[in-house]
Amino acid sequence: MIGILIRWLTATGAIILTAYLLSGIHVEGFLAAFLAAAMLGILNALFRPIALLITLPINVLTLGLFTFVINALMLKMASGVISGFDVHGFGSAIVGSLMISAISWLLNSFIDKHGTWRYINLGRKTDSVDTARNHTIDLKRKNGDHWE
Repeated sequence: MIGILIRWLTATGAIILTAYLLSGIHVEGFLAAFLAAAMLGILNALFRPIALLITLPINVLTLGLFTFVINALMLKMASGVISGFDVHGFGSAIVGSLMISAISWLLNSFIDKHGTWRYINLGRKTDSVDTARNHTIDLKRKNGDHWE
């Protein structure tokens, strides 16, 4: 449950950051962005699979690029339902959906399935000989074809 809330908050942050960077998207406050993230989640869960299935032939012809149009439509639909969240123009919807997706992906890459933050410590140095020795299993052949 905490994982869903954290992902919801990361989507909210992505919407706020996109509205700050892109002039075609306007968010009046945190609550509007929070509700817009919820509405995007609902629309993406309910209508996006149906839209992808209906537009499958054109999606195949465009090598998947038509998916950006579907994402933009979901963003426009969310802006139509949530007051305080406005998307001006279809071009802003396409660029905005790309930015929201990229920012959400970046933020969610640091969250595991339990909703806790995770990171990779790139500065930690280990001795490769000790690491290899600790993860090696020594087997010896006994009785012809048996290993122990």
